[in-house]
Amino acid sequence: MRREERVDHIRRREEVPHEVRRHAARDGKGVRAVARRQPAEQLILLPSLGSESLPLFSAIEAVHVKDAVSGALSSMESEFESLESRLQQSGDVSYSAVIEELEKLEAPVEYSWGVVNHLMGVKNSDELRAAHGEVQGEVVKTTTKLSQSEAVFKALEALEKDGSLEPAQQRIVQSSLSSMRLSGVGLQGEEKERFNANRIRLSELSTAFSNNLLDATKAFSLTLTEPAQVDGLPPSALALAASRAAEEGEEGATAESGPWRLGLDMPSYLPAMKFLRDRSVREALYRAFVTRAGEVNAPLIRQILQIKQEQASILGFGSYAEVSIERKMAPSVEAVYDLTEMLLAKAYPAAQKELQQLTEFATANGFDGAALALWDVSFWSERLSEHTFGFEQDRPLAPPPREELRPYFALDNVLDGLFGLCRRLYGVEIVRSDGEAEVWHADVGFFKVLDEASGEHLASFFLDPYARPENKRGGAWMGVCVGRSKVLDRKPVAYLTCNGSPPVDGKPSLMTFDEVTTLFHETGHGLQHMLTKVAHAPAAGISGVEWDAVELPSQFMENWCYDPATVYDAGMAKHYETGEPLPRDLFGKLCEQRTFQAGMGMIRQLMFGALDMRLHHTYDPRGEQTPFELQHELAERYAVLPPLPDDRFLCSFGHIFAGGYSAGYYSYKWAEVLSADAFAAFEEAGLDDEQAVREVGRRFRDTVLALGGGTAPSDVFRAFRGRDPSPEPLLRHSGLA
Repeated sequence: MRREERVDHIRRREEVPHEVRRHAARDGKGVRAVARRQPAEQLILLPSLGSESLPLFSAIEAVHVKDAVSGALSSMESEFESLESRLQQSGDVSYSAVIEELEKLEAPVEYSWGVVNHLMGVKNSDELRAAHGEVQGEVVKTTTKLSQSEAVFKALEALEKDGSLEPAQQRIVQSSLSSMRLSGVGLQGEEKERFNANRIRLSELSTAFSNNLLDATKAFSLTLTEPAQVDGLPPSALALAASRAAEEGEEGATAESGPWRLGLDMPSYLPAMKFLRDRSVREALYRAFVTRAGEVNAPLIRQILQIKQEQASILGFGSYAEVSIERKMAPSVEAVYDLTEMLLAKAYPAAQKELQQLTEFATANGFDGAALALWDVSFWSERLSEHTFGFEQDRPLAPPPREELRPYFALDNVLDGLFGLCRRLYGVEIVRSDGEAEVWHADVGFFKVLDEASGEHLASFFLDPYARPENKRGGAWMGVCVGRSKVLDRKPVAYLTCNGSPPVDGKPSLMTFDEVTTLFHETGHGLQHMLTKVAHAPAAGISGVEWDAVELPSQFMENWCYDPATVYDAGMAKHYETGEPLPRDLFGKLCEQRTFQAGMGMIRQLMFGALDMRLHHTYDPRGEQTPFELQHELAERYAVLPPLPDDRFLCSFGHIFAGGYSAGYYSYKWAEVLSADAFAAFEEAGLDDEQAVREVGRRFRDTVLALGGGTAPSDVFRAFRGRDPSPEPLLRHSGLA
């Protein structure tokens, strides 16, 4: 699948200092009891130990945020001062006296601030933004103070020498020391003051960037009234466009007669770009999409880059990229460049051929322009795909290929297939448990993960599947609601968030295949969080995992969308009305399409990674060259079609300016080498050999999913694969070998 069509990121405290991710809660009983004993402003705070409650979303309001978060911060500061005093006076530097005590006192703030940030992503409002902004600086200031504690740092240095620590505990101590160094624990005087002020400012800029992008996306709409303007748009997209027009006051809007309202969120934008025959409409949509938030976010980009560069300099590094690499699996910036160059050498010639093929096909089939424009590529690529894989020849009166697939991928059926795969590979049962936890929207589901053999309740997750452009940011992500913790007696709970096609006209959610792979991807992240066997919270699940390895389980799961047993044995792909399974010839064509235009897709991802790294490594944000000029410079080497002169893609690149991927976007390709090689283990064992698949699946669970941040990712991969990773499976799966 084309990664640019999905914004995916995991949110982690280490990479986004102002967003705290481990919430102090656990699913289960006790919701009403907690509500009775707490005042309103404390409803988003739960007891710090042994809680069996999840967030009381129905009771949380923006007016509660300031008192709840400020109260938690005040308590944490007081307890932290006591901890520092004990460490200095008693000399007790045992693991429990340092790491576990820190975990206990941080839990209420992590929980309350985590809930606020989660709602900022899925239920955004002006009131919540104001409340968030009011306490954000206070949160960053207080958490920075903790990360710069000399008493804790000295205790950790002493603890590092303790030979009795478990390997996971040793990794936690070493990671904590590294994190504190990068947080400025060694700074003094004016440098420290400037560094800390910069951290607060970066958190504010990041939030502003994200809010501006959400506002720009929901502010744009294009209402069409003439049937010719929507010619080619599939029935499901027509229905969605008409329903949105009706929501905006167009009484009597229907899929057949309009009017139709198009937007820049993925369920609306992507079908329009792929299927609309009216080139002028496609152009209008494309130009709006690549200039989103251009005016408001452009100045923020320079400010963010300048501050990050200054932070790196204060810490003694030559660039922010060097700071970022300190917490990565890649040994150096040069190693990232080497991987990029190797993949570019394979992908670029293929991309050139693909563009030539596409141009020739379009010209032969009615395109009369001098050259394909950027808003033509998706449209003619879809037509070429139809022609290449024979959909039209087999079914001359059928809707477009991807639309033809939709009725076979209703959300509930896809979940059956996904959960069947989890049972098959990992030995877990996933059961719907709606009503056992409060949710923030009626569309959100709640699920429990049980061990198949013992019936033990291992973890839980929320699933928010549909786009809500009015208050939910775009993309897809996994967020940590609660992390596993022995000392806090907690089981993992995850947020899985997508922006898929909602139900329309009385039909269930009929998913595009890209939406199916997105759901599998985010579930992969969730499984690493939920099936961890590490009992120590700082290394449980995704915590402590190097960022460029964290995409391994997610990208690995996408491979199973092309596995016949996954698609057919659990009823994943069956017609939502007739129950008939997806025709085998359609599935075969779907698998063939997997490598369609793989070169163009790969160079786009390589371009994003190279641009990110250059911005954070060699670019001078105080110099004359603008970030957009750098983008155009790199496009000369990485793109087969240059961006528009006024392209402002960077103004919507939330991964690196409002998320955890700064100088880390390369992680997708780095981890894809790992994920492709991991799936190759199943291919070598034999995908038709069910016993072998189950055995390799259990090994994957016991290594990649279980070991979390308690073991170095290179050692985790070797434990699963028996050797170091090879790029050959990635090139083979991409059709570029």
